[in-house]
This record gives sequence, structure tokens and C-alpha cells, in this order.
Amino acid sequence: MPRPAWVPLGLATALAATVLAGPAPARAAATASGAVLDTAHSSVSWQSPVYARGTAGGTESCPDAAADPGNKVCDRFDLTVSVPAGYWDDNPEGGVPLSITWAKPSDDFDLYVYDDQGKQVASSAGTADPEATVIPRASGTYHVLVVPYDVHDTSFTGTAYLPATADAGDLTSFSGGAGSYTVGAGRLTARVDFLTGGGLRLQADPSGSLSDPAGTAIVRREPALDRHTSSFDAGDYYGIRSPQAVLRVYKKPLRLGLYRPGNRTRIWQEDKPLRWSTGGMRQSLVRGADEQFFGGGEQNGSFSHRGQTMYVANSFDWNEGGYNNSQPFYLSSAGYGVFRNTFAPGVYTFGSPVTTGQQERRLDAYYFLGDAKQVIGAYTALVGKPFMPPVYGLEPGDSDCYLHNANRGERHTLDALEIADGYTQHRMPLGWMLVNDGYGCGYENLEQTAQGLRDRHAQLGLWTQDGIGKLADQVKAGQRVAKLDVAWVGNGYKFALDACDAAKKGIEDNSDARGFVWLPVSWAGAQRCGVLWSGDQKLSWDYIRWQIPAYAGATLSGIAYNTGDVGSIYRHDAKMYTRDLQWKAFLPAIMTMDGWATDLTTKKPADQQPWLDGEPYTSINRTYLQLKERLLPYMYTLSAEAAKTGVGAVRPLWLEYPDDPGTLSDQAKYEFLSGPDFLVAPVYQDSDTRDGIYLPKGTWTDYWTGRTYHGPTTVNGYHAPLDTLPLFVREGAIVPMWPKGTTSWQTRDTHELDWDLYPAAHGTSRYTLYEDDGVTRDFAKGATATQQVSLHTDGHGTAVSVGASRGAYTGKVDARSYRFTVHGAAAPTGVLLDGRQLPASAWSFDPATQVTTITTPSLPLDRGFSVRLVDGR
Repeated sequence: MPRPAWVPLGLATALAATVLAGPAPARAAATASGAVLDTAHSSVSWQSPVYARGTAGGTESCPDAAADPGNKVCDRFDLTVSVPAGYWDDNPEGGVPLSITWAKPSDDFDLYVYDDQGKQVASSAGTADPEATVIPRASGTYHVLVVPYDVHDTSFTGTAYLPATADAGDLTSFSGGAGSYTVGAGRLTARVDFLTGGGLRLQADPSGSLSDPAGTAIVRREPALDRHTSSFDAGDYYGIRSPQAVLRVYKKPLRLGLYRPGNRTRIWQEDKPLRWSTGGMRQSLVRGADEQFFGGGEQNGSFSHRGQTMYVANSFDWNEGGYNNSQPFYLSSAGYGVFRNTFAPGVYTFGSPVTTGQQERRLDAYYFLGDAKQVIGAYTALVGKPFMPPVYGLEPGDSDCYLHNANRGERHTLDALEIADGYTQHRMPLGWMLVNDGYGCGYENLEQTAQGLRDRHAQLGLWTQDGIGKLADQVKAGQRVAKLDVAWVGNGYKFALDACDAAKKGIEDNSDARGFVWLPVSWAGAQRCGVLWSGDQKLSWDYIRWQIPAYAGATLSGIAYNTGDVGSIYRHDAKMYTRDLQWKAFLPAIMTMDGWATDLTTKKPADQQPWLDGEPYTSINRTYLQLKERLLPYMYTLSAEAAKTGVGAVRPLWLEYPDDPGTLSDQAKYEFLSGPDFLVAPVYQDSDTRDGIYLPKGTWTDYWTGRTYHGPTTVNGYHAPLDTLPLFVREGAIVPMWPKGTTSWQTRDTHELDWDLYPAAHGTSRYTLYEDDGVTRDFAKGATATQQVSLHTDGHGTAVSVGASRGAYTGKVDARSYRFTVHGAAAPTGVLLDGRQLPASAWSFDPATQVTTITTPSLPLDRGFSVRLVDGR
């Protein structure tokens, strides 16, 4: 949902303010206009005037300084930072922490920082008290602007400081056993717990006591200790051996290193001791020669971070470089991943060395071992596996305000049904609608609206602008989708995560439905409860481009559902909208946002339903939306896989081909895999040609033409007119599909299932279809079914083996027919079903595409069958 103009861009969180033991820091003398921070003056504070009332607006509400003598409308303060070169290179906080506090909890100030060229470099706004941020790598003069947004005869106190640092010294104590060990280095206390499953937890705190501020908010249940450990003294270090690894505890100075069980191959190694500061702690690691780094949740515009700095916080920057759905987790190609159990912001620099830290004066890190998929699985086992969505959640959603809409004139909630009718009339799928998506937009006739949408095979969604207190009654009236918003996230990330958990629970406690929640601001653990949505953007070709690696990369943090508005929210262009919709049809969850856009050409208001631009756009959009609907059995099976393994459908190529350096190239950055089988290379320029399409090893078939390519290779000059999304299918793919023309999971022909097959030249490929009732939580009680299919080619032709469907659920049919499309083979001389010849009317061969189409009679689901294409050569 769009935020009102007054909600600023920036970091909204409170920083730790614990001061290092020792003499009180020298404080700079502040004047009405500013102060200096340098090595002689390590902190500063200033007091604002008293503001009788707020601006009810952002920075645009503040007049120029010359027109605001005495800072009577907004407060201005200049801060000059003078530090030696390299001061920030190994500082855990990475910049000057700046905060403002005030006495009345109900009031609200917002904080902005600009450099000497007028560029905004930091900010904090929302409902937090204090408002706090960090000026990264501060040096020079900064202009601090504080906006009294909502205040009543209140002033604030501003503070800033230069973080002081200290390092762990030599090891002074080592003890423990049976999976848990405690070490000391002067004032630093650390504990290592070896966990069942092969991971470990490292805690360290210079206060001498180990705390756990996050509690059970992120990690719901601590894994049990793996007591099968032993320790030994190797001279320079103590070693702790577990079945999966050896941890080295170096003595002078205290440093840690994790090695494979033979104690020779490094997994990770600290190159320097832990360093802490006034309000932060960092770990410094040796970087491997070819080591790659991924994760961080949603990082707009990137998925691979070697040589980059990755921020983990909430920036309210919805565009490239933003990180609103970031997570304190990263994954290394060296065979490990790390989760920081904290709600504090973090900075991860993947240079040489690698330095990682959170803005709190303690370390609490879980380490997971294995390949990328194993690490993702272990991480999500700790913070929560991706939720299993209802099947309508994988259908397109539509969102707008239908009550007294200032942008679109007087309307009523029931008017949403006319839009739902439009989807039906244009033969386009629609799974759900948000009918109150606008600030101040309420609703009326809720039960009638919910019933009307159900009659049209869609579900009612509501935006929770003012919290989730009404959720129980709304769900009883028919709500099945909840969308959270930034305006009431509150004091930090725990509030956002709690809201996601509570919204999902609110739907499930008051209905038999599965919770289906969307949110644009989140933290580690949100994969267990919601679809992460990248926020409010303006349409451009760049908008299309940077989203590709953002959503694929989020999968490497166990985020199975990450998406953005089709065509963005604030601007509209028919061609860009269609290009954006094409590739987003291969994301699990998508939504159009209506009622806010302006056409880029006419400058007039433009709604965003996929038929409004007329031909050829309507037909093209219909093609891709119907293809998305047909592929729901494939995507739904991937959802079931994600709920078990943590690995979502949208994947960077590296995840499936980690030994191929080409998957990390700039070319591969702007394509992705939808499941293991579809390679999607979106067109993100105003062009009908797509260059630089990287295809990994294996044979790939052009979905539209049947042409095959042998990877690894790069395809240039691919002809991609507006109706063509570059799309390739992996050799050996077995793809279940609903029948042609399907527009709803409720109206599909349940007595037919199609299989799109791409036989490999050698070997056998296998696939297991997952099915359940699609909407209730009975699947968690075992009400599911699976059906195995194998595909094999030999000198006698191609054989398809379809197993019996095992399991039961409400609505499961007893029998169904099958339609097979088999690609890339010569025309068969005949087709056999369980060894008996099928009549010629039951199959055909298209020489242009080299596709054989076979239709079977209705066959019982409780037993398997085989189909063989007899080789005609």
C-alpha cells in the first residue's frame, strides 16, 4: 500500500547505547547551529526549541533555513565529523550513531541527515522513540534536519558520538564438554553450543554475561545440544570435535576457526579477534580466493555480494539498493551460513577480510553447515519454514480502494465486484482482491462483498492500515487475505514480525483457511508467515531490471514468496506493464495495484487491470496469466517443497549450478529459474531483442519454438517481440499443467491433468506431483496425495510411467484423463498405453515443433499406467 507523502525514506530503529567502561567521553560544546566530533570530542548533544504543534508533513513542510529563523518550524543542526583516515575501516558501527529522544511517547519527530552537497545520507522516521540512525563512514559536515511531525508543546534532545573500540585479548579460560563450551578473554565471555543437525551457536559479550534480547521471537525453539563432542589441546589452540566439524579456539589472541571433520579444510577462520564498540560488535574472517556470498534477505538489485557491502535494516527505500525485507543471514559458497539472532541492524562487508556486525554490543550467531540448499533448510528449520499458501494465493491478486476514493471519485466497496467481473469477461484468472487499499479507506457491506467475490471464484482481502484488532470479525465475515503496512510497524523489527505471525494466526483462528499475509517491512522469520512485497515503486525499465536478482536472491535466505506490483504503483505504460507481467507470471505470488498510477504519456490517471490498455496488450497479458494458471500444479508442488526444504521456486542460476562460474556473471544476474525446469530471461529494455542469455550445462528447449540449445552457452540476438518472453525448459523436465483455458482453480476440469514432457537423450528423469484440497489446513494432518512420474528414452522410443496417486484429500477425484505433450522426438510409428496400441485419433505429431500430443481415456487414480512412443526411425 502506498505510504502517505510524510512517511520518509530511511532507517527506523533504535540503536544500542551502552557505553564502554572507562572515563566519560569528552563532550563537544554545542551551539545553536552545530558542533564538532573529533578525537578530542567523542560525543555531542543539543536541545531543540519547544514546538507547539507538528507539521503533519515531511521535509517538504520545512521552510528554508532563512525563512525559519530560530528553527521554529523544523530544527536544524550542523555536525562536523573530523576523524583520521581509515577510522571507519574496522569499526563495528561503521559511522556516527545519531539519535533524538523526547518526553511524550505519543509525540513523533522525524530525523534526516544530508551531506554538504545536499544528498540525503541517513534518516529515521516512523513511530519510534528514540528515532535513530547512523551516518555511514562519516567525515565532513552534515546537516541534520528534524521534523516535528506530530508534537504538542514538546522538544527533543539530540545526541551523536564517535564509537570507541576494544578487542578481545588472549584466552584466559577454557572449559566445558558434552556439546557446550565456555571461553574467556579478559572481560569477554563466549559460549559455543554444538547443536543437533550439525550446526553451532556462538555467543559472546564483553559485559561478562550472555543475554538473549530476541528471546523466542525469531527462534521459536532452541535445537538440542549435540553431546557427542570432545576437546583436545593442540598447543596454539584448543580443538573441539563434533561429528560434523572441528572448532579451533586459538589462544593468543582469542580467535575462532571452523574446519571440516579432518581438521585440515577451513570452513571459516577469524583473522582478527572479535571487536566491539560503544554500540556494536563485528567478526572478521579470512575470505577464500573464490568464495562467494549470498543472502541478506531481499536486497534490491543484487543476489551475489562478493566485494560488496550488504546492509541489513529497514531503509524504506523501495528502489534499487533498498533492503526493507532484509534478514541478518548470509550464505557462503565455502559450505556454511550464518544467522545473527538479533533485531539490531547490521552491516556485512564481503571484502578481504570479510567483516560482519550488528549494531549491538554482543554476538549471537548460529552457523549452519552444508551446501546451499542444506544451509537454507537448516536456517529455515530454525526461524520457520516457508508457509504453505492457499492455491488462490498463487493466482493473481488485485488491489484498490473502493470506498470514497479521492483518486477515482465516489465509490463503494461492492463496486469491487464489477472489477472481478472484468477478469471473468476477459478470461483472466483472479484469486483475491484487496478492497480497501488506501490510507483512510474503510469498507462497507463486508459480508456481501466477500460472498460476491466467492461467487466470482475470488477471495476477500483487507489492508490493515490501523492494526489487526478487527481481524477476527473480518475473517468471520469472509476475509482470507491480510496485507500489513509500514505505517504501524512500530518500534522496530520485532513489531513487524509479531504482526505477521499474528495476522496469519488471526485468519487461521477464525476460519479453516490458511493464513495468507502480505507485508513490505519484515525481518528474519517472516518466511513462516507472509509474502514479502518490495513496496511502492515508479515504473521504468530499470524497475523491471533490478527486481529480477532481488527476488531470486531472496530465495537464498529461505524467502519463498517475494514480489512487487505488476507495472509498479505510481506510473503506467502499456508496453512496460506487459513486459513486467510476462516474467512475473513465473513468480509464485503477484498483484496489481490500482488507483494510484498516472500514464507516462498522457499524464492522466490510469488503472492497472491487465485488459485496460486494449490490443495487442490485452491478448498478450491474457496469454501469460492463463499460462500462469495452467502451471499452478507445478508451482503448487514447488510450494509444498519449499514448506519442507525452505527452498522457494524462484532461484538464481547459481543455486542449481553452483560449480558454473557463468551463473555469477552480469548476464546471468538478470535471469532466473522458476523451479529447476524453467529458465526465464525477462526483457528489461525497450527492445524486441534480448542479448546475453546465459544457459548452463545441458540441453535447453525454447518454450515457444522448440529450438534446442546446448549449454553452457550465451544466446545473443534472441528475437523477443512484445508477445514473447525468452523462456527455456531444461532437458528432462516433467511439468504438470491444468487444461488449456483454465482461469480458476475452482472451475478447472479436475478430471483432466496435462503433462508437458522434455525427454533427456540419456537416462531417466523423475517427478513427484503434490496435491491437496488447496484451501484448508487439513494438509498438515496428512490429507495430501502424491503421484510419481518417470520419463525415459532408449533405442526403442520414449516411455512415460505414471504411478498411482497415493493419499487422499477432500475433493480428490477417482479417475482422470491425461494429455501428454512430448517434445523433441521424431514422429512415432505408434503409441502404446499399457502395451496396447492407442487409436490414431488419440495422438498427433506436429513436425514444426516436434511435439507429440497424446490423450488418454479416463484412468483410475488408484493404479498406475505407462505410455510408450514407439520410435519410428
